[in-house]
Amino acid sequence: MSTLLDGDDWQGRIFTGEWVKGNGGTSATVEPATGVTLAQIGLADATDVSEATARARAAQPEWAAVIGPERAALIRKAAAILADNRSEFETWLIREGGSVPGKAAFEVDLVLGELWEAAALPTQPHGHLLPASESGMESIAKRVPLGVVGVISPWNFPLVLSMRAVVPALALGNAVVLKPDVQTAVSGGALVARLFEEAGLPAGLLHVLPGDAEPGAALVEDPNVAMISFTGSTAVGREIGANAGRTLKRVSLELGGNNALIVLDDADIEVASSAGAWGSFLHQGQVCMTAGRHIVHENVADEYLERLAKRAHALPVGDPNTQQVGLGPLINENQLRRVDRIVNETVDAGAQLRAGGNYEGLFYEPTVLAGVTTDMPAFHEEIFGPVAPVVVVRNADEAVEVANSTEYGLVAAVQTASLERGKELAQRLRTGIVHVNDQTLNNDAYAPFGGTGASGNGARFGSQSSWDEFTQWQWVTYRGTPHPFPF
Repeated sequence: MSTLLDGDDWQGRIFTGEWVKGNGGTSATVEPATGVTLAQIGLADATDVSEATARARAAQPEWAAVIGPERAALIRKAAAILADNRSEFETWLIREGGSVPGKAAFEVDLVLGELWEAAALPTQPHGHLLPASESGMESIAKRVPLGVVGVISPWNFPLVLSMRAVVPALALGNAVVLKPDVQTAVSGGALVARLFEEAGLPAGLLHVLPGDAEPGAALVEDPNVAMISFTGSTAVGREIGANAGRTLKRVSLELGGNNALIVLDDADIEVASSAGAWGSFLHQGQVCMTAGRHIVHENVADEYLERLAKRAHALPVGDPNTQQVGLGPLINENQLRRVDRIVNETVDAGAQLRAGGNYEGLFYEPTVLAGVTTDMPAFHEEIFGPVAPVVVVRNADEAVEVANSTEYGLVAAVQTASLERGKELAQRLRTGIVHVNDQTLNNDAYAPFGGTGASGNGARFGSQSSWDEFTQWQWVTYRGTPHPFPF
């Protein structure tokens, strides 16, 4: 059975409309569960970025002139190719990124949603007929592409976090230069390039340039790039925002989160503990939307901790490619050390381990911490690992106060038997997303997605939001004949 990555024309190469050797050399992509080398990827440097952005800028006007239905048809073709080859994409997500099969399938479904929603954009109305200030004049406002969009994507959901910017940007007439994380440069980069290559995207419109900080910084500062869409850590996002600001680029920052799951005293604790386990342990907690703080009413805290710890103990950890497991490996040693440090420092500060706290290789057990207070590392740091810190509060007002006592503002969730009570709390939570009687990990391609504060600069992703994100307004007036002015 043939696959999109049959042959070795892509190995050790970057994509610029064709597969070429990058000036940054090559790097091995390694399976975190086993340490096995899966492939060699090509690396870009600043010179590659400069050449790619110049070519993208030259190719973009012709693409923008293609009629909307034709651009829509190409996006639909890419969706069909992905659907026909989804097992290949899922396998790379499992082996390269440590995803369990269910998470990999979920991610591919998310990407299909992004493609279908983006395919609807080019055939929507893209302007307004404005009132004319004089007779004989026509005045319109229309959406026009930005030009070249730079996309810098992370390793944790590499396919969807690349495609949710790449796809609508292309659909709306832009060219794209994508820099995927080197740790998942196949599932977040090479497969994206091959997908659009097979769909027939004209050369020069999509460039895939894996690399380290050098090509990323070059992309942010390049004068041919009109916008940077970055998903990653808050620290790096702040640097990118500052550097992009110097060149007056548009910048979209989707950053970290320290998200609260509030469990009120009237909640169904069995259901709430299920939401808590899913929210904290899915993909080993390596998700910006992970439930990083469980804020639980004192009347139900003991029962919640007992049920949450029971769920953690029942989750098997191992190689998701060869075993039936609930959790796979963390992405690398640095991430493992970070998670273990936060857990140990929090226990040393007085918290109690109710489950987990151990690891073997890169496999970290799902961990539940009781007795966590607001001055402990597990409360104020983004852990990005399978850890559920539980903070006990006296009432709903304290729960909101504790939930809001963070610089992050991505997502929160509330568990309660009263919908009205949930709605009232949702209005007081300073986050870009709130889910009542659900967990924190939700994503729809047609819903605005994004956070506030240290979590980013607003709801930037989602089908209708894409118009604001990847186009700009142009005001145009027409007169049949010119007319004179007073001087």
